[in-house]
Amino acid sequence: MATAVALAATGLTTAPVAAAQTLPYQDPSLPVAQRVVDLLSRMSLDEKIGQMTQAERAEVSPADVTTYRLGSILSGGGSAPSPNTPAGWADMYDAFQRGALATPLGIPMLYGSDAVHGHNNVVGATIFPHNIGLGATRDPGLAERIGRATAEEVTGTGVDWTFSPCLCVARNDRWGRTYESFGEKPELATQMSSIVTGYQGTTLGGPASVLATAKHYVGDGGTTNGTDQGNAQISEAELRAIHLPPFVEAIRRGVGSVMISYSSWNGQKLHGNRYLITDLLKNELGFTGFVVSDWNGIDQIDGAPGFTGAEVAQAVNAGIDMVMAPDGWRSFITLLRGEVQAGRVPMSRIDDANRRILTKKVELGLFERPLADRSYASTVGSAAHRELAREAVAKSQVLLKNGGALPLRTNSRIFVAGRNADNIGNQSGGWTVSWQGGSGNTTPGTTILQGIRNTVGSAGTVTYSLNGSGIDSSYDVAVAVVGETPYAEGQGDRPAGMGLDTTDLNTVNTLRAAGVPVVVVLVSGRPLDVAAQVPNWNSLVAAWLPGTEGQGVADVLFAVRQPTGKLPVTWMQSAGQQPINDGDGKAPLFPYGYGLSYGNPAPDTTPPTAPTNLRATVSGTSATLTWSPSTDDVGVREYVVHELAGASDTVYGRTATPSITISGLVPGTSRQFSVVATDAAGNTSPASPPVVVQAAGVDPTPTPTPTPTPTSGAAACQVTYATNDWGGGFSATVTVRNTGTVALSGWTLRFAFPDAGQRVTQGWSATWSQSGTAVTASNAAWNGSLPAGASTGIGFNGTFSGTNPRPASFTLNGAPCTAG
Repeated sequence: MATAVALAATGLTTAPVAAAQTLPYQDPSLPVAQRVVDLLSRMSLDEKIGQMTQAERAEVSPADVTTYRLGSILSGGGSAPSPNTPAGWADMYDAFQRGALATPLGIPMLYGSDAVHGHNNVVGATIFPHNIGLGATRDPGLAERIGRATAEEVTGTGVDWTFSPCLCVARNDRWGRTYESFGEKPELATQMSSIVTGYQGTTLGGPASVLATAKHYVGDGGTTNGTDQGNAQISEAELRAIHLPPFVEAIRRGVGSVMISYSSWNGQKLHGNRYLITDLLKNELGFTGFVVSDWNGIDQIDGAPGFTGAEVAQAVNAGIDMVMAPDGWRSFITLLRGEVQAGRVPMSRIDDANRRILTKKVELGLFERPLADRSYASTVGSAAHRELAREAVAKSQVLLKNGGALPLRTNSRIFVAGRNADNIGNQSGGWTVSWQGGSGNTTPGTTILQGIRNTVGSAGTVTYSLNGSGIDSSYDVAVAVVGETPYAEGQGDRPAGMGLDTTDLNTVNTLRAAGVPVVVVLVSGRPLDVAAQVPNWNSLVAAWLPGTEGQGVADVLFAVRQPTGKLPVTWMQSAGQQPINDGDGKAPLFPYGYGLSYGNPAPDTTPPTAPTNLRATVSGTSATLTWSPSTDDVGVREYVVHELAGASDTVYGRTATPSITISGLVPGTSRQFSVVATDAAGNTSPASPPVVVQAAGVDPTPTPTPTPTPTSGAAACQVTYATNDWGGGFSATVTVRNTGTVALSGWTLRFAFPDAGQRVTQGWSATWSQSGTAVTASNAAWNGSLPAGASTGIGFNGTFSGTNPRPASFTLNGAPCTAG
């Protein structure tokens, strides 16, 4: 009765459905087309219009989804639940989905998000390089692997549709979305559309299969003056030759949806262009998925604010199947119903749109698996995905000039400066946590400065100053990490100058005045106008917008990986040359495809010397191992501590400094350790002489200590604890592994900070609390079950004063853990 009253109040009607009966559209054994035909036959006009409507999460409730039969919800850039965690997202998704399942027909909704370089709306997700950097890699296989990793992280939050990839071909670098393009040539974007297969899998509905979106159709990268949402004044021949090929390849790969561009083609808005959407895309190219508008895109057709019936009719009749009407979705529903009832939008068009949308929902398996798959939540920001991002960053680096300062040597005195050196937000760019992006510690990751420090370790000296102050001639080299700060569409257009601003130029000039070689690393979403300055720089690297894994930039600066990136765009001599593209006869500063290497130096095969003077200082059930540093011709990268037990030799831990803490010593039991050193080339030193460690105050016949009662099952565990420090803050990534033989159903991790100034400020993937120096992390709802041999990743952001030492020991459900 309540449903009937609600429907009557809104003017919505529904066809009757038999209860407690499996209907053909609910039968997964039937062909997809047969299920869709059956479902369509049961739907009223209002249910069909609801399927064509997409509302923004902040403008709709689960009850609205039920009442209005909404087919889709989206998160705009930066629109996230609170808390912004995988569990928070999954809880939100499930609430909306239950609203959809509560309708008479129980048609599940699709949830879309701009996961354009990783699941970038989620704090703690892996942020991959933006597309311009991926274009520099020339590696379609890498793009596909990134798509797969992103799909896993997206799936873990419930989201089942990403508004990616952007297959635009950027022809004018003044455009603020240049970094969303793989490059200026259609063949490059065509090759990199392999990311579609990564998102979706070989077929929809497989493990962590996420619907992909080829956007923005078509010609948004070819507007006059590079104006965002502007007018592409080009012939049809040029449109087909330059801007269409990547969409052809995406369709061949089975892309599930296509998003229409805000832009115009020779004066006509794409959102109302029937020839391009229906005749070309659907009929000529054979696209069988569904077409979605951009954010309020149909409202731009007549150039006046506010939806009109005429705009709605033109857009739907042009071939748009689902309309993104974030805050005006009620108006859209009313207007479309009126246009259909007036005969200006035929039912055949409504049915075609629904057939396309419902087909993808069936293929995705949403009718059988409508709720969030939380088993993938642990992949969000996982070590494996961050390692993949680090690889992508390294492969995206383009060496544009080298006067001999590169590669850097770890045993050098290195001075680092620039506002993009120690800034996760700046190096990640727009579409990161928020729509336009933001500067600062916006999400966990490794800054470029931290990557440099990680690589140098104890072998050399790294000094950082934001503006370069404090440098002198005693340094071997200076690294200036400068460029752009975050922006996205609209705000990113550069109709005037395209060079470095005064702040960056002053920083570089301060470094040059010290008389040391200067390496400039440009963090930017496009080529910058730097031709006048390049002669004064020893070396120049285009780092693009690398995302959270700045270690990949350092890997190339120190030749841990060789520079292999090639320019995906032509680099201008001056901004006045824009647009400049390969083959147009204009002389560039650096041509399309340009990229230097370090040559083929003889490989480093000399190992470091063995660590010496290994000794242990024992305190209770923990000990600190220290040793004299090893030496190496290019510097030691890390020390690896091995635990020896008879014939067994296992890695206990790794450290960049000549010390490590051993925890979990048991009275009466001795343990033996040795240490080796490795360098950047992977050479390993001989092992140090071993040291035997035993708990302090050993009593040969100790009084048994009662075993602590665990909170939920006994535990044997291993904990890996790694931090990324900046200023007075840090992020900690903690991996908890159940090394026992019994599955845990609920767990609690405890440890104590060594310093009273260390504080947890924000955590994820667990419930975090702190009392004094004691820290407790209890499982979240989705990761409480921890089978034997399984691990889960958790983490937190924190602050510290003075130093930031790692905790000496950890317990899980009261049992001591070993360090991983």
